[in-house]
Amino acid sequence: MSGAACLPALVDIGINLSHDSYDTDREAVLRRALDAGVEQMIVTGASLASSRDAQTLVDALPQVLRATAGCHPHHAIDLDAAAFAELAMLARAPEVVAVGECGLDYHRNFSAPAEQRGAFERQLALAIDLGKPLFLHSRDAHRDFMAMLRAHAGQLPPAVLHCFTGTADELDDCLAFGLSIGITGWICDERRGLHLRGLVGHIPRGRLMIETDGPYLLPRDLVPKPASRRNEPMYLPHVARTVATARGESIEDLAQHTTRTAREFFGLPWPPAPSAA
Repeated sequence: MSGAACLPALVDIGINLSHDSYDTDREAVLRRALDAGVEQMIVTGASLASSRDAQTLVDALPQVLRATAGCHPHHAIDLDAAAFAELAMLARAPEVVAVGECGLDYHRNFSAPAEQRGAFERQLALAIDLGKPLFLHSRDAHRDFMAMLRAHAGQLPPAVLHCFTGTADELDDCLAFGLSIGITGWICDERRGLHLRGLVGHIPRGRLMIETDGPYLLPRDLVPKPASRRNEPMYLPHVARTVATARGESIEDLAQHTTRTAREFFGLPWPPAPSAA
């Protein structure tokens, strides 16, 4: 690790590394992440195509990367029987550590709510069948989202609600059900995310993880501001510091326990093999 990084190693549990915004400099993105102390990253599969691409990336750098395989609710309309059969096959691969990103998103309804619920139900059943963790998404859909999870209470594998942005009541509901929580740079957004600073202290150790969700959600309070609005894993230490301050913990302590939680939740190897990125 280099300088930024006298911290304990960090794990970015959600990075859309197959996104085309990284096509011209993906190797440099990975190098900057490693130099910042982000030693392991989980590449999000949010559609059939991106789930395929995530596995290809892992194959090229298995000492650093793992993948999820899933269908984001935006893409639920595309998850027909053939697509789901292929997704289920991809999810069985050992380098895939979770099913998802899956869930419900009524904010924009790029897929109709009924289509979203159908795709989510199939992925819940897949995770139960495989015994692999769930990488979950919920936006403006909390009641239906929790109802679908509760319908499988006692059957579900461990699950993390990634990029939590909800209310105190929603957080309490998620924690009471047993979900783990992923926090992104949304907590750094003075327009819509400051409420999270009062909530993250309620997330128990062992249930909290951190992520960038790059290329989305670049922390708005970075100084100096980057020339590009693209987010990337090298900014995860900034998210970690913000979360640590809000929780009244040292950054070293926060890094240590969130990394331990991520490794245990996703079954990540530790120590990772030396990187050639």
